Amino acid sequence: MTSRPVDTQPDILAAADWIEIRRHLHRYPELSGEEYETTAYLKAVLEKIGVRIIDYGLKTGLVAEIGGGSGPIVALRADIDALPIQEETGLPYASQHPGRMHACGHDFHSAVLIGAAQTLKLRERELPGTIRLLFQPAEERAKGAKQLIAAGVLNGVEAIIGQHNKPDLPVGTIGVTSGPIMAASDGFTITVEGRATHAAVPENGIDPIVTAAQIVAALQTIPARSISAQERVVVSVTQIHAGNTWNVIPDRAVLNGTIRTFDENVHSRVHQRIAEIAAGVAAAHGATATVRWSGGPPPVVNDARLTRLAEQSAEALGLTVIGGITSPASEDFSFYQQQVPGVFLFVGTSGSQEWHHPSFDLDEAALPDTAALLADLAQRTLQGIQS
Repeated sequence: MTSRPVDTQPDILAAADWIEIRRHLHRYPELSGEEYETTAYLKAVLEKIGVRIIDYGLKTGLVAEIGGGSGPIVALRADIDALPIQEETGLPYASQHPGRMHACGHDFHSAVLIGAAQTLKLRERELPGTIRLLFQPAEERAKGAKQLIAAGVLNGVEAIIGQHNKPDLPVGTIGVTSGPIMAASDGFTITVEGRATHAAVPENGIDPIVTAAQIVAALQTIPARSISAQERVVVSVTQIHAGNTWNVIPDRAVLNGTIRTFDENVHSRVHQRIAEIAAGVAAAHGATATVRWSGGPPPVVNDARLTRLAEQSAEALGLTVIGGITSPASEDFSFYQQQVPGVFLFVGTSGSQEWHHPSFDLDEAALPDTAALLADLAQRTLQGIQS
């Protein structure tokens, strides 16, 4: 692992520059694992402001550091990838790449981290340790955090801080919760095997489509009848594939979907019930059903001490803190939290649409305050570790 020399007379970027960085990233989105130009652009900006780049051998994404190299290390993380969505915002800086869009605000997250880096660089001599900046690829595929961890970016790190825009919260508010704040995410595939026949004589076959439809309906009883109303769980079927012509009942139907849970016991119970329902409904129709799982990130669980520090930072900057905010969406930031204590914040951005919508946008007025919050919290965390 090597570091690069930096310009001895770095530039100083203001908040207006951070917004232009966000707009540049928005204009040129890149999908998970393909963030080559995004990486090069962010590297050039960091070098311009005098932040040293640390080479971890990453294909996309990058790591940088601010501080004297002694004392504790605190990491700040932003994600940099976009989504395969055709943008419909009509913005003057809308995506120039057809079918790709920053519809989750990772351009905002990256620009926020640049702003925090600039702020911390100006305070570098005051830092009682090192701030490690993680610009992470492939969050949307839940692979980037694991890639960075395998590369060694958490070596020596004692705490990690992340944030995500929240369009349903107003600018000037911060949502932070001790304990679970985002859900675990698993994907499932249910394959229903029946017996094909001519559509005019369905009694001569076993219809996997009718069976699959009843499995879909039965799965919706899991949150309502198998799990306590005091627990949080989502079961969603998102794809059904069966047949290839109008007059043949096929021999197979395939369902795909996802579950979201916050508790390990609930997670196990949902797995059990999906297997039981799929097998039972299929058997009642003379068919068979098998369930295959693809595990996603575990829950994002905030460290209590870091949550208190985040609240203190927000209040010191005049931001409104809202507790108890949780989301059934998932985040691979949780993989970092399996290794070191971490806190994940929701930042109000007064958006009109939720994440992953083709008209998703946010209020850029949230950017300077969020950068200031990350910088203050990083410094406050270093000081807390030292004391």
